[in-house]
Amino acid sequence: MLRGLLLSCCLATLPMAQAQQFLTQKAELQPSQLRGTADQPAQQPTAVISDADFGGGLQPAWIWGPNNDSRYVLRTTVTLSAAPTAARLRASCDNVCAVFVNGQRVAGGSEWQEPSDASVSSQLQAGVNVIEAEVENQGGAAGFLLKLVIRGTDGGLTAVVSDEKWTRSDRRGTESGEAVEVRGRYGDAPWKDVFSSAAVASRVPPGVFELLPGFAVEKLFTVPKDELGSWVCIAFDNKGRLLASDQGDKGICRITLPPLGEQQGETRVERLDFSKCEVQPTAAQGMLWAFDSLYFSINGGPGSGLYRARDTDGDDQFDQCVKLQDFRGGGEHGPHALRLSPDGQRIFVICGNHTKPPFDAGAELTNRNFTSRIPTNWSEDHLLPRMWDANGHAVGIMAPGGWIASTDPDGKTWDLWSIGYRNPYDMAFNADGELFAYDADMEWDVGSPWYRPTRVVHATSGSEFGWRSGSGKWPTWYPDSLPQLVNIGPGSPVGVDFGYGCRFPAKYQKALYLCDWTFGTMYAIHLEPRQSSYTGVKEEFLSRTPLPLTDVVAGPDGALYFSVGGRGTQSELFRVIYTGAESTEPTQLKDAREAGPRSLRRLFESFHAGRTGNTAQPRVDSATLLQNLASVRGTNDRFLRMATHNAFWNSQLFPDLMRSLDQADLNGGDSASDRTAIAMALVKAPLSSLAKTEGLSEATVSGMEETLRRLCTAMLQGQDFAGLSREKKLEYLRVVSLVFLRLGPPEAAERQGYLDRLDGLFPTADADLDRELVQLLIYLRSPTVIGKTVALLAAESKPTVTDDMQDLLARNRGYGGAIAASITNAPDQQQMWYAFCLRNAKEGWTLEQRKVYFAWFERARAWSGGASFKGFLRNIENEAFLNATEQERLLIEASGARKPYAPPELPKPAGPGQDWTVEEVRTLAENGLQNRNFENGRKMFAATRCVICHRFGGDGGATGPDLTQLAGRFTVKDLTEAIMDPSKVISDQYKGSTVLTKSGLAVSGRIVAESENSVTVLTNPEDPTKITEILKTEVEEIQPATVSIMPADLLKPLNQDEVLDLLAYLLSRGEKNNAMFKR
Repeated sequence: MLRGLLLSCCLATLPMAQAQQFLTQKAELQPSQLRGTADQPAQQPTAVISDADFGGGLQPAWIWGPNNDSRYVLRTTVTLSAAPTAARLRASCDNVCAVFVNGQRVAGGSEWQEPSDASVSSQLQAGVNVIEAEVENQGGAAGFLLKLVIRGTDGGLTAVVSDEKWTRSDRRGTESGEAVEVRGRYGDAPWKDVFSSAAVASRVPPGVFELLPGFAVEKLFTVPKDELGSWVCIAFDNKGRLLASDQGDKGICRITLPPLGEQQGETRVERLDFSKCEVQPTAAQGMLWAFDSLYFSINGGPGSGLYRARDTDGDDQFDQCVKLQDFRGGGEHGPHALRLSPDGQRIFVICGNHTKPPFDAGAELTNRNFTSRIPTNWSEDHLLPRMWDANGHAVGIMAPGGWIASTDPDGKTWDLWSIGYRNPYDMAFNADGELFAYDADMEWDVGSPWYRPTRVVHATSGSEFGWRSGSGKWPTWYPDSLPQLVNIGPGSPVGVDFGYGCRFPAKYQKALYLCDWTFGTMYAIHLEPRQSSYTGVKEEFLSRTPLPLTDVVAGPDGALYFSVGGRGTQSELFRVIYTGAESTEPTQLKDAREAGPRSLRRLFESFHAGRTGNTAQPRVDSATLLQNLASVRGTNDRFLRMATHNAFWNSQLFPDLMRSLDQADLNGGDSASDRTAIAMALVKAPLSSLAKTEGLSEATVSGMEETLRRLCTAMLQGQDFAGLSREKKLEYLRVVSLVFLRLGPPEAAERQGYLDRLDGLFPTADADLDRELVQLLIYLRSPTVIGKTVALLAAESKPTVTDDMQDLLARNRGYGGAIAASITNAPDQQQMWYAFCLRNAKEGWTLEQRKVYFAWFERARAWSGGASFKGFLRNIENEAFLNATEQERLLIEASGARKPYAPPELPKPAGPGQDWTVEEVRTLAENGLQNRNFENGRKMFAATRCVICHRFGGDGGATGPDLTQLAGRFTVKDLTEAIMDPSKVISDQYKGSTVLTKSGLAVSGRIVAESENSVTVLTNPEDPTKITEILKTEVEEIQPATVSIMPADLLKPLNQDEVLDLLAYLLSRGEKNNAMFKR
């Protein structure tokens, strides 16, 4: 009974060499309460232990084993004379724990800031009671903390606390273990008084499911972590048995499930035997039974790739497992789920943005095994420069981002289906053959204008969803991408499945189920057809704290199965059953509503450059395409329009039209929206592909681009922008941007034409339109955009309203804290966008505008957001400062608009120095600038005080010129002369002067500004705030200095190596891998 879960082992009647181990466990109904109520669940005792009673008496200690990186089972016992009337247990672990009382799991978590709080009176009994905790650290400090307060039948309180009396072992059920180590007392740093944290507040007690009426959850199996790992993927085989994969190296399990309705039915688990196979599969994040084989999408393990396993000798174990295709990526943003196509001919694969597509862009033009429904001329398509994530995540990851592709049963032919995701984990086809995917957010972006939540998308053929790294996510209104079906909110998307076959009420048979790992919530998405796509309504289907969901699958027996685990957390298997009064008769799963628009979209999708089975689609003839295009003219259905664009690019009409562009009349549409749509189709056309598919020269293609640029410009400038609808204005602005990006910048007259149409319309008081207009006007160098936008920054900030998510965030406070803060202390995301765009405006500023701009950052720094929010603000400010001229930088700091550079404590050179001459240094440098030390060069840049006046590689003061690109202007000879004899040649921009006043004062320094009325002098080059403004009416004379304000003996304290390291550093442009430095 110690394990309580009735987990037992037996051996099947196989030969000893092939003996197979089985684990069994009885199904157990889980405590639950109705969603949205505060009712206590059944099985919860009425008597409770108050906070005051719990907080008094003995205090626990943080305990662990001798090794931070080892997993342990920590154990103690308590003997009771009778079953208690109440008992409350609280536990915290840095980082992961599962707590058991007499074998029953009662608490657990993966965030030490979020202690578990559980009533455990029903688990305690008269006699000896065993308390065990499986604990694991994930880096840094390690510790486990527990306190249990028990009220006896006499009303007295007994406390059990974690302390030096506990024991440790490597397995639960071990009665004799070794001594634990005490890592700290309650209240010690870094954990402090964690039990008093408000983070435990939640409407639902930990460990209790919150369910919709009529539903119940059964726990089928608690996975022994040391033996079977942590399950992240489940799927059914052809015999109705469930398969499960560990995220790590513990392999694949097969589960025989207990029949529905059988009380305490037994679950039987076996690890599959792949000993006869060349490959031992594990770490599968997608599994699929198809074509009499088991397919794996493996992420890590034996190597990321698509694998196929077969049982060729009929012994119900696999004897063949081969890799069919390498996946070029891995990790949490690697290859994920697998699905069978609706026609049963192909296998769909979904992958995150750290995994490259199955073939390189353009390979589909020459390799018959590759096709792409999306032209592979994808790009970042940002009008203003993107800013990479402030913490370095996904830096350098470019389009197309995450993707969906299909392959044949042998993994030979690959058809790229959909792109533009961050990290979509799973997908599912509905009964009408439409594909839906669940994509991730970038939680560090929370609070920024480019944050987009986790979301469900309708992944149609040839679709693009606009994920780009850093600040580069495309907004949902861009016509060259598709919008979400429904936003879910913050979280970590994992498993997805439709409820087809479940014995549920009709609404829930048709629902799409999504699993969120972070917040322990499963959503039911109810789809409604709309035009050729759908809309969706989300509903919280079930939740629990903790509940690290990993996968969900509808079972052939009518139950909905789901697993929890991942990232080393305790794994369990559950199923949802329906016991309510509503009918569970099978319902009609196909939806005839909007069937016409869907059929029309699918007609155009049949013209895409994809595959039907293994057959690649040929180019569609022009007549067929033109015959059908008339039916979509003027449509506002974005899914239909994207389908037609992809069909056009795969038709003969495309190359024919490109060859006759000079004679083409593209302004003949019935409306302005037609002309914008035509320009949209042309501007992203894969012109470069014509060189290979049509045998055209690069010069011919280049000529086509220029002709196309002129035609598109004429179409766009011929439209009345002010007369367009809001949606068409947004589309127009995006298409104008794409013309510049894809076909080339505007000529002077074209630029002025756009300014004449758009400059006077900004701002519009429409946030989305203003977002597009401000970046376009900055790109066009509008003479008014800086003043208007700075005025918007100076206005009162308006917090960007975010949905109330307190109930959701309470399920994982460690993760949700930043999100909660961004709700209560919300940023003005529109103003942040204005600041982001203005950082690129290099000309046309007044000093007063600069002051307002940089003062805004002080206000913004008080706002809250995700982990990268403050870093983005810092980087925006820094880039804006660097984009100013050197003289403007000095005035900005001198005026107090921005705090001047404050160097850290300057290091000292090792020396000994000497009185170096120019010739001596030049002689040293002739053969000495190799195998140098970059870091020591950086150190000498600071030790010689250069860093106080000069920026290098983004760091340093602003009173002198930026030296980062010095190597492009100076030879070694020039550099040594400039350092050692700075007065020989003095730049007019940096020369010193002495201003003599009529009152007899002499002010010496560098003149940094001069207006009609005054002269501004920087009197201390090491302190930009030391300035003196003198009225010209008071100036008697200005005498130029003959000696540079830069000191001449900077190298004197340095030894030979230090001199050479400094010279190499200055000539390196800040590149550590420069050939001058040793490897």
